[in-house]
Amino acid sequence: MARIELIMPKMGESVSEATIISWTKEVGEMVELDETIVEIATDKVDSEVPSTHEGILVEQLFKVDDVVQVGDAFAIIETDGSDESDIQIENMTQETVPDEKPEVQIEKEVKETIENVVSSENKHINNSKDRFYSPLVRNMATQEGISQDELDKIIGSGKNNRVTKQDMIVYLENRNSNTSEISNSKSVLQDNKTQTVKETKEKSPTTPIHNTGEVEIVEMDRMRKLISAHMTMSKATSAHITSFVEADMTNIVKWRESIKEDFKKREGQNITYTPIIIEAMAKAVKDFPMINVSVDGTNIHIHKNVNIGMATALPDGNLIVPVIKECQHKNLVGITKAVNNLATKARSGNLNPDDIQGGTITMTNVGSFGNLMGTPIINQPQVAIMACGVIKKKPVVIESEYGDVIAIRHMMFLSLSYDHRVVDGALGGQFVRKVADYLEEFNTETIV
Repeated sequence: MARIELIMPKMGESVSEATIISWTKEVGEMVELDETIVEIATDKVDSEVPSTHEGILVEQLFKVDDVVQVGDAFAIIETDGSDESDIQIENMTQETVPDEKPEVQIEKEVKETIENVVSSENKHINNSKDRFYSPLVRNMATQEGISQDELDKIIGSGKNNRVTKQDMIVYLENRNSNTSEISNSKSVLQDNKTQTVKETKEKSPTTPIHNTGEVEIVEMDRMRKLISAHMTMSKATSAHITSFVEADMTNIVKWRESIKEDFKKREGQNITYTPIIIEAMAKAVKDFPMINVSVDGTNIHIHKNVNIGMATALPDGNLIVPVIKECQHKNLVGITKAVNNLATKARSGNLNPDDIQGGTITMTNVGSFGNLMGTPIINQPQVAIMACGVIKKKPVVIESEYGDVIAIRHMMFLSLSYDHRVVDGALGGQFVRKVADYLEEFNTETIV
């Protein structure tokens, strides 16, 4: 028999620690490979941690509500096998925990800047005697001005009546829609927000807003604050420049129309234009690998894997970027399934920490909102993001064996925002043009 330490895995680029919510396995119980052994909470998501080995749980190194650092051992299991081999496995497990990259530090600083506003108040939201509140729930409560007493009265749908993110969203919707409640709690909320507003003004100077008459003031939710800070940081960090091209999507439109019904019957899901564009981006990255990089001071990190982030609008209006990993190894069907799976998980709030980390380049579909084109902001620490406009029929001059003719074609604008510190206009322009070329050269005989 050998004793193996289970290591807390990395859970996102800006997440360095997690809080133990509950143990799903008790000491003495058998644990299967990939079976959930503990539930954790971070300030971003609640998730489950599976066991990396099969054996008997002999020791829980942390109690419920304890904070565990990423890379630390949190449990010990006893497995069959020699001590020598298992020591080797243990060492390998520890070595696979990646060191924190420089870009992680950048994300941390952004996160700390945002949460600094409410950090002084976080201590007022605590776990009750019979109820645990995750860091995410506590932050939401603080930012929405929910007192400890009010939080304790919220009915939780989680395990052991634990209040989940969805419970908070439902409660806040009902709370904000009830004007009488807002009126009665106004004085209480004002006291709680005074210091927050003061600190916010000190840290983020703004242009005074003149009185325009009747106005409604709402505070950004936590995700919007994170997005705001990240976008501001990106503009301050990167020298943004944008190049535009127009792609003829006619062949792709006709091909998709001809196969979409059969594809849905066979695969049980839709095939959209997004995976086709992502496939073209992956091919273009192979031709221009210096677009698939990150910047660390004066060092350039050239990524071998093409991990394409897919900007996804959430029902609440916020934005999240799940990542399709290793697109260079996936065919169109594989990319389609990955896109649909991540989009579904994003909109239902079921994304795992690993789903939103590791991106090397990003695409966003502004065409889904009827927009012709856009100038997106780079998703740091990446150096490029491509926006796809709406596919629109228009008259276009095309060459034929009889000379130039005017024809009705399905056209789409592509725009690439890139970091001029490391990506010059030639590289950026050639890359987005190459993506358009791959789209226009799409093989209509492709079988999916």
